[in-house]
Amino acid sequence: MKRMMQRQGQMEADGSPAQRRPPTGATRPRPQAQAQASIPSRVAEFVREIRQELRQVAWPTRGEVVNSSTVVLITLVLLVGLIFVLNYTFARGAAYLFTP
Repeated sequence: MKRMMQRQGQMEADGSPAQRRPPTGATRPRPQAQAQASIPSRVAEFVREIRQELRQVAWPTRGEVVNSSTVVLITLVLLVGLIFVLNYTFARGAAYLFTP
């Protein structure tokens, strides 16, 4: 890890953190003023970026969706059953305690 950080310029040879140095003769570039794009062109760019991001999504296969849905439904049924049994038990216990 130490050698990798030295190669990346994050650490000096003695183990101390490296100081960030600007390249020689370089100055900070000034931000360029951008011309305001029209609303339709901004909307079109936004839609293009959305489509580009959606292409990168790893969509699940039909089998993965079926398996996940099955696990969720079985877990749901089991938890509903457990909550029902606990609720019924506590209700009967409370009724037993408070009946004369």
